[in-house]
Amino acid sequence: MKKYLSLFIITSFVSIIAGAQSKVYTLREVIDIAIENNIVARQADLQVEAAKINYNQARLNRLPAVGGNLNYGLNQGRSIDPFTNAYVNQTINYSSYGINSNVILFNGLTQVQTIKQFQYAKDAAEMDLQQVKDNLTLNVILAYLQVLTNEDLVEVARNQSDVTQKQVERLEILNREGAISPPQLYDMLGQLKENELAVVTNLANLQSARLTLTQVMNIPYDPQIRVEQITMEELLNQSTLSAEEIFNEATRRMAIVKAAELRKKSAEAGIKAVRGELFPTVVLSGNLNTNYSSIATRDIFENTIEIPSNDFVLVNGSKTPVIRNVNNFNTSRIGYFDQLENNIFSNVNVGVRIPIFNSFQARNRIRLAKIELKNVELDQQSVNLQLRQEVDQAYVNMNNAWERYRVSREQVAAYTESFRAAEIRFNAGVGNSIDYLIAKNNLDRANANLVIAQYDFILRKKVLEFYQTNRF
Repeated sequence: MKKYLSLFIITSFVSIIAGAQSKVYTLREVIDIAIENNIVARQADLQVEAAKINYNQARLNRLPAVGGNLNYGLNQGRSIDPFTNAYVNQTINYSSYGINSNVILFNGLTQVQTIKQFQYAKDAAEMDLQQVKDNLTLNVILAYLQVLTNEDLVEVARNQSDVTQKQVERLEILNREGAISPPQLYDMLGQLKENELAVVTNLANLQSARLTLTQVMNIPYDPQIRVEQITMEELLNQSTLSAEEIFNEATRRMAIVKAAELRKKSAEAGIKAVRGELFPTVVLSGNLNTNYSSIATRDIFENTIEIPSNDFVLVNGSKTPVIRNVNNFNTSRIGYFDQLENNIFSNVNVGVRIPIFNSFQARNRIRLAKIELKNVELDQQSVNLQLRQEVDQAYVNMNNAWERYRVSREQVAAYTESFRAAEIRFNAGVGNSIDYLIAKNNLDRANANLVIAQYDFILRKKVLEFYQTNRF
């Protein structure tokens, strides 16, 4: 027994130390951890990165396109010398090099509108990410308040059990002295077990709430996780704005509304971008090239000599041969780099491509873009309609929660006085255990209902504040 008792004491001590060392999370910290670990939020962040790349690429498409070419070949037999363009009948090694560039000067403003289209799409993706974070924040607040609610319910149940325990101890003394009938003690013992069962039930609910909170945060389950209490006095007051005013604020601030508007602008720019395909395209292009041939040669002048020819002239009746000047040349191959330098040629060109007929592809793309715009407009209407319904529902829920909280608070005040009077009579011996237990159970239920009502109101108010200010 001593061994088990020592083990129990050590285990309890370790549990107490572990609980004391557990980090106390604030609501802001819980929200940040949940957003950082949430897979959907991380995927939405990747969508934002992809949208940024598409937008940057649309801007870079305005820059000139530059390319190069490099060719090497071997000709055998009768072929054209790429250096002289003359027919030769020998093996030739040749190569050519070139660089070219082109830039669009005008294409019906397609590039400009495409940039706007992708910019709006990028901004919409950022709003989608914010909406994911907002929805996750709502879930975190709900789980956070559930933990606080169950913590308070555990405290209420323990207080109820303590009050009953004191009555049991008092009745046990009176029963031993024969001052009361035994059924009064047994009634109180039964009430004590019911209170202890309520403690066990609320502790189980608290662990379930903590499990839900850790799951929302995407962290391993910690049964000792603790959250910071919130200041109740600042939150337990009713909102003064109407549902219409809150909706008007929501349409200006909510990320989901902004995303729908940005998608509409993106679709409108998409129509203008496709319509640009109906206009001519003006392109400025140019290239620079050179080449090399293994049989390219050049003649180098050496000297001039005089040699007699077969021709003659008559001088005084005698034949005199004609002397002719002959230039002597030395033939040598042209070097590789000399050829590349000597054979450089370039050209600049301005071209106009005029769309005359392309099977109505451009016009059908315009029609499809207009259909997409109508679909986006319907999505926008749906978002506004859903937002209006959610605001109205949140407003009604908040008012109903306020009424429940107000009535519960008044009920607790009434049952507190009723229990106080019943307890005085019971302790004085002029009241019976049944009246005492009825008054106590009424107060216990009222206290539990008040805890649930006040946190429910806080949650409803937080939701309404989210629609009103887009922050928590």
